[in-house]
Amino acid sequence: MTPEQATAAVAGGDVEILDSRRLGGAWTLDQMWQRLGIGAAIRRAADGRRLDGQFTERVLFALVAQRALEPGSKLAATGWVGERVAIDGLAELGEDHAYRAMDFLLEVLEEIAAEIFDSVANLLNLDLDIVFVDTTSTYFETDHPDELPELQDDNPGDEDANPVESGARAFGHSKDFRTDLPQVVIAMAVTRDGIPVRCWTFPGDTGDSQIIRTIKDDLDDWNLRRMVWVADRGFASQANRSYLTRGGGHYIHAEKLRHTNREATAALARPGRYRTVAGNLRVKEVRVAPGGQGDGDGGARAVRFVICHNPDQADRDQAVRANLMDHLAGLIDGSDAWTPAKRSEFVGSLKNKPGLRRYLRRTATGLLRIDRAAAKREAQLDGKWLLRTSDTTLTAEDLAAAYKQLLAVEAGWRDMKSSLGLRPVFHRREDRIRAHVQLCWLALLLIRVAETTTGQTWRTLRHELDRLHLVTLATSEGTVRQRSQPTEAQKQIWRDLELPEPPKFADFTTT
Repeated sequence: MTPEQATAAVAGGDVEILDSRRLGGAWTLDQMWQRLGIGAAIRRAADGRRLDGQFTERVLFALVAQRALEPGSKLAATGWVGERVAIDGLAELGEDHAYRAMDFLLEVLEEIAAEIFDSVANLLNLDLDIVFVDTTSTYFETDHPDELPELQDDNPGDEDANPVESGARAFGHSKDFRTDLPQVVIAMAVTRDGIPVRCWTFPGDTGDSQIIRTIKDDLDDWNLRRMVWVADRGFASQANRSYLTRGGGHYIHAEKLRHTNREATAALARPGRYRTVAGNLRVKEVRVAPGGQGDGDGGARAVRFVICHNPDQADRDQAVRANLMDHLAGLIDGSDAWTPAKRSEFVGSLKNKPGLRRYLRRTATGLLRIDRAAAKREAQLDGKWLLRTSDTTLTAEDLAAAYKQLLAVEAGWRDMKSSLGLRPVFHRREDRIRAHVQLCWLALLLIRVAETTTGQTWRTLRHELDRLHLVTLATSEGTVRQRSQPTEAQKQIWRDLELPEPPKFADFTTT
C-alpha cells in the first residue's frame, strides 16, 4: 500500500473504526530488540532446526514485550496479542506456541546470550571493566520441591566441577520470607552502566560457592578485559574470596558494619581523614594486616578497605534510629509492672526485629530500658558502608562508585518481581521456570537500555508510549490501519533512542 492509496481511502466517505490497539510501547521495544541484535541472534540460532525461526522470534519478542508492558500468564499473552496490542509480524499467539518458543529459548540460551552480550556491548560501548553480580531468591506456587536428576552436579565428587544450572524449585533460604514455598535462586550480572548482561537460575538450596563457580566460569568464557566481582555482604566469606582471586581475578565486597570480622573491625577503627569525591560522597582508604592484628599498612599481604560516608544518608539513619527508639519506648512504657514472664515474652517477640532489639537492654533486676550506649555506638556507623577489595589498581573513588551501582541491581530485582511479573508464577516444570526468568531478563535488558538512554523511568516511558494506538478503519475503498498522531514527548523518546517514527499506515485491503 502506498501513502497515496491510504490517504485517498480515508479522505472521503464514511469511516468506521473497527479496532484500536496499543502500538507505541510494543513498537519501540521491537525496534530496540532488533537494533540490539536480539531478534537476529534468535533467528540465526533457529537455522538448521525444524521450526520457523521468524515465527519463533516473533513469539519470543511478544512474550518479552508482555513482561515489560502488561505482565500476565502465557494464557493471558494469547489474548493480549490477539486483542490488545499491535505487534508487527504476529497477528495471533497460541499457548502451545508460547511454550515451544520458551523451550527453544532454553535450548539456545548459551549461544544467544553470548551473541546478545557482544552486540549490546559494542552498540552501547559498555564499560566492561567491572561486572556487578547479585543474587536473590523467589518462590513458586507449588506445594512440593522438584525432584529431578538434572539438579545434580555433572561430577558430584569433584569440588571444582561446574554445577548444572537449573531452575528447579527447592526449599532454601527465602529473602521473601516465604519458607513455606519452594525457592529458586536467581543471579544477575550487570555492567557499570547498569545494563543486565546475563541471568542465571539455581535450585533454592544452592550454596554460594556453587553459584560463584558457575557464574565466574561462564563470564570468563566471554573474554572480558577485566572482571571484578562486586557482591553484597552475603557473599563475603573467605572461601568465596579465595575462589574469586584464582587466575588473577578480583572482587569488591561489602562488609557488615555490625558483628563483623577482626579485619573489618580494625578498618573501621583506623583513624584518618575523609576526602570528598563525587557529589557529597566521602571516602577513606585504610589497610590492615591479615587477621586485623598490628598497625601500619599491614605489609605486602595487607587487606585493602575503603570506608564510604554519605552525610545525607547519615541524617536519614539518625532519623530512623530516633523513630525506632521512640516506638520502642512506647512499647515498654509501663513494663515495670509486668511479670518477669511477660517481659521475657516481649523480648522474645523482638527476635525477628533487629532494628528494635538492638536498642533494648535488661537491667540486673530484669527491667526493660532503652540502651543509650548501643544508640551511641550505632551513631558511629550512620551513613557508612565498608568495602573490601583485592584490586589494587582501582582508586577509592572507583570503588565507591562501583559499589553504588549495586543499587541498580537491587532496583532490577524489584522491577523483575513487581513490574515485570516475575511472580506469582505457577509453572510446574523446572525448565519453564528457567525460561520464564530469561524472558524477564530480556525485558529488563530492554527497559534498562531505554532508561539509561533517555534518562526517564520505564514507568514514565511506558505511560507515554502506550498513548499511541494503531486503529483499523473501514472505508468505502477498503480497510486501512493507521496509527494515531504521535505526541511531542513520544517523538523525543524516539529521537533519544535513535529510532525512527512508526509509519503512519500499516496496511490497506481493498473491498
